[in-house]
Amino acid sequence: MSLEHVAGKDKGKIMLYALSTCIWCKKTKEFLSSVGVAFDYIYVDLLKGEDRAKAIADVKRFNPSTSFPTLVVSDKAIIGFKEKEIKEALGL
Repeated sequence: MSLEHVAGKDKGKIMLYALSTCIWCKKTKEFLSSVGVAFDYIYVDLLKGEDRAKAIADVKRFNPSTSFPTLVVSDKAIIGFKEKEIKEALGL
């Protein structure tokens, strides 16, 4: 499973599980980029086979309803585009 990395300030492990067609996923990704933090992301809908199954299993650990975006900051999950919660999790 290959993750995409966006360079920026290190605020710990930040992982965005997203769908390529989801506007809220796009907004979350843009927001993370705009505040300049380093993060990894993956478009789950573009994965196939075992990679897709693993990504969905990873999402379900944090978000049993498997909705998107699922943003994991350290071990805290933020479901949906919630700018205030994201800022708090990042210490901004």
